[in-house]
Amino acid sequence: MKAKKDTEKQLRDALSKIAQVAKAAVNESDYSENGSDEYQDENDSDSAAHAGCTIKSLPDRMQVKAAAFAIQVNPVNAPVLGSLAGGSITEAATFISDPQFLTLLTGKYWGPAPRRLTVSFMEPTAVDLSRRIISHMNAWSTRIGISFVATAGVGQIRISRKPGGYWSYLGTDVLLIPRDRPTMNLEGFSMATPESEYKRVVRHETGHTLGFPHEHMRKELVARIDPAKAYDYFWRTYRWDRATVDAQVLTPLNDRTIIGTPADQTSIMCYQLPGSITRDGRPIIGGVDINATDYTFASRIYPRTGAALETQQDKPSSTDDSWDESEDVPESQIMEAVQAILSQQEDYQETE
Repeated sequence: MKAKKDTEKQLRDALSKIAQVAKAAVNESDYSENGSDEYQDENDSDSAAHAGCTIKSLPDRMQVKAAAFAIQVNPVNAPVLGSLAGGSITEAATFISDPQFLTLLTGKYWGPAPRRLTVSFMEPTAVDLSRRIISHMNAWSTRIGISFVATAGVGQIRISRKPGGYWSYLGTDVLLIPRDRPTMNLEGFSMATPESEYKRVVRHETGHTLGFPHEHMRKELVARIDPAKAYDYFWRTYRWDRATVDAQVLTPLNDRTIIGTPADQTSIMCYQLPGSITRDGRPIIGGVDINATDYTFASRIYPRTGAALETQQDKPSSTDDSWDESEDVPESQIMEAVQAILSQQEDYQETE
């Protein structure tokens, strides 16, 4: 146990030092343009309400803690720092300095043990609507070892339907969100919402909750996008500023950090992008439902087994996306969540 605690401390110290070195290595004005100590809300304007989706980021002060937490939950999440940026420590430090990039470099997958994640709603929600939303979340569960179940209490996954567009936090980050705040937003979803939108949006956002990033941020697809045209398009269409477009569209995932399949523009995790912003004039098709490749990859990350599923109890719902540091989930509760997950992992391994 002592060795385990020492390892955890070393990991936290290492990540902390990386962030400090990185912050000193880059131009301060560049850093402050993309990072702050508050949550960056990309979808406040009404005109942006139905932008494809944004992955929500934790406040900058929590990024190192979130990375350490994700690695404790699932060691496979750890970034291979020595191979980043072609092996250049300076470039790697620059890459990690932006919390958006730290999020990209550290996976947020839940680990292979089967589990149920509890779901609740921030606003009063009719039973038929809540069941419909959760049934679409569980479209993933037909092939993987994670499922979603409604709870009358405060869920680990907390869904709001208020203005703000479509978004979700990524994977294990949801456990670090204060209990009175949502982890996913499905603006305006109702029983009148077309079934095609349930497939396209709910299943996409659930993919983020499972830890899957945006597929259109794969290098092969980002290379097809003309940045000048993208800035103009996303500003006119959704009122996204350049920093948001950079973070959500133009920043490619690092090949060395990807655990997955070749780039797939029909993946449910891929934006539909018009030919007017690509260099070759051809659109990036985008996914409208979970496809065979999505299922194949997801089943590798979260295999189904005969082991009994357990409902994980986490400790970590206001609609304001930022919160005061005093509201951060206490360290003791984070460690309790880690221990609960690790216990599930051990039970799972014993059944193998």
